Amino acid sequence: MRITLLIASLITFSFNLIFPQRAQIITEAVSAHDVETGVFTSVSSGLDVVPNETYIYLSARNIGNDDEITSSVFEFVSTPAGSNPVLETINSTWVQFRPDATGEYIIKLTITTGSGMDDTTKTIYVSNFVGVGNFEGIPAQYPNCMICHQNTERFVEIFDRWKVSGHANFFKRMVTSGPPSYSTECMSCHTIGYNPEADNNGFDEVAAELGWTWQPPPNPGKWDTLKTQFPGLVNFAAIGCENCQGPGSEHTEGADPNKIDISIKSGVCAQCHNEPPRHNEVVQWEKSLHSEAVFERASGSNANTNNLDDCIRCHDGQGYVNFTKGLTTDARTWTEEENASRITCATCHDPHGNTNTASLRFRPEGSDTLANGYQYTELHALGTGATCIDCHKARKNNETYVQTTVDRRWGPHLSTQGDVFLGMNAAEFDRPYFTSPHKFAVQDGCNGCHMTEAVSDTNNENWNEVSGHTWKLYNEETDYYHTEKCIDCHGPKTSWEDFTAKSDYDDDGTAESIPDEIDGLLQLLRINLPPSGIDSISWEMISDSNDINIKKAYFNYQLILNDGSKGMHNTAFAVDVLIKSIQGIGGQITSVDESEQNIPEEFKLSQNYPNPFNPSTTIIYSLPSESHVKINVYNINGEIVKELLNSIVGAGVHTVIFDTENNRAALSSGIYFYSIDASETSGERSFRQVKKMILLK
Repeated sequence: MRITLLIASLITFSFNLIFPQRAQIITEAVSAHDVETGVFTSVSSGLDVVPNETYIYLSARNIGNDDEITSSVFEFVSTPAGSNPVLETINSTWVQFRPDATGEYIIKLTITTGSGMDDTTKTIYVSNFVGVGNFEGIPAQYPNCMICHQNTERFVEIFDRWKVSGHANFFKRMVTSGPPSYSTECMSCHTIGYNPEADNNGFDEVAAELGWTWQPPPNPGKWDTLKTQFPGLVNFAAIGCENCQGPGSEHTEGADPNKIDISIKSGVCAQCHNEPPRHNEVVQWEKSLHSEAVFERASGSNANTNNLDDCIRCHDGQGYVNFTKGLTTDARTWTEEENASRITCATCHDPHGNTNTASLRFRPEGSDTLANGYQYTELHALGTGATCIDCHKARKNNETYVQTTVDRRWGPHLSTQGDVFLGMNAAEFDRPYFTSPHKFAVQDGCNGCHMTEAVSDTNNENWNEVSGHTWKLYNEETDYYHTEKCIDCHGPKTSWEDFTAKSDYDDDGTAESIPDEIDGLLQLLRINLPPSGIDSISWEMISDSNDINIKKAYFNYQLILNDGSKGMHNTAFAVDVLIKSIQGIGGQITSVDESEQNIPEEFKLSQNYPNPFNPSTTIIYSLPSESHVKINVYNINGEIVKELLNSIVGAGVHTVIFDTENNRAALSSGIYFYSIDASETSGERSFRQVKKMILLK
């Protein structure tokens, strides 16, 4: 025991000698939600470019080793002429100060740990607001942002998207058609720089100078009056550049790029989107795994291709943003403590706005595929869920990858939800796998379930703990399962245990819940993989065998295991993949009859999605057995405008797409009907149904 303790002490001592303490100053974000705790004075973005007379929060960190900080001393090295700020202690490692002049503030930090001392400095740039310029046709004037950037193609493209976005037009919308309760208290989040506690040329200072005052309630003429009588205020009357990048007065003097802070930090959005219960996106995100992104450095290079071999595009928020823009990310010198960026709001959403739902970022052409080449954005029902699958998918194509040599890191990936949900990219043994209708029936795919509001949580016990931007479906503290979306098809459910499997898939004598059956199948596959006979897997023995079927089964094992849903994303697929993998390497297990998999008991024609639609929509239909199927689209006069299907189709859940752009005759907006006529080839049953849909151009 003494020897063990001595070795542990020597290791710790050696680690601290090799990696001494290293001081770092963090500019901390503080949201309205944080201010409500009473610890903080006011909201702060966490940027290094901040408005004058607005509190700045700094914390001390040791990024050299694991030693705790026993003492942290902050002091000013230099401040602007005439400035006399005061550093106020919040706790043992946090301070705050309120700048009283524009310019550079250089702060020094000295930390003491058990292994010594270290110091560092940081520069904070304090500025006043300047307004965006060129908004709503009011010409830019110095020092508006667009006085310089209106001649740069890149910035003009960004501006043109922003000027029609929700951020740009929210204030305008609220003063013209907002609720009667709309007041100046709301304007700190709806305008540039509104802050009655600070004098920094924000919206309130410019309004006072020009003589504009808010007179409730909102009405349609308020914006036109402001624009006509107070044009100088218009370029501050929006959520603009400076809300997210810091005020620009210091930047305009010499265009120093260090004096404007372009960042995807969560604190930027949290200034306004973290004030529950009205604005609770950030407090939800903080409970998600996105806020604790796994850091990966080795994958980054200065010449990466942003393909699936480049981890950085999904493990770092800025990496994904660069990927969407077709840019590379050089992360070779990154350290987790200094450079790792979490998957924040601006990782997925473009704050400048675009034509996508919720301004989700566009992806480069051709990158919207699984590793096996399946293009998932062509699946209409997937909607916003496509953004999730950009990262939540296997990195390897099973067909080529199973030919490679197995090593310790061999496998599809640790995040295979997209492949499993879509029923794709499993190594096949004899024929394609069954799949569930989730990918056709769940609107917006991943988000359709994981972001559905918790309506059934009537006591609000799980408010902000599940759904929304937590993306969680289970609250461990209250044992609450978020099954809201399941009710539409499966009826009331209170937990995953309520989803009883159709059969005893794992051959243990009992038909259990779907998650339990999947656990049983995974265990059986482990037992049948090398070394065989015990509940364990040896990648070394799999490598030595170089057996293609064993490698297929090993790939499939990881594909289903790393999906993490225990079959709930796609039960039919998960069951079929595991059973065929067990059988494919000689394991003994009862085959599951096709009728126990994904074969409906009755004919069904579902409502098209989306509806209304333009230009295309998806129609889902179910067949209990092989049938001759006709599906037609009719106009309001009963005339056939499109024959979508006329053939024999096997049992299962199927889809057809009605694309009006490919119709020979141009179709106008209005009501249309679609019908199904299905007759079993056995001649026993037939089915006909008609449903209505709306084309809205």
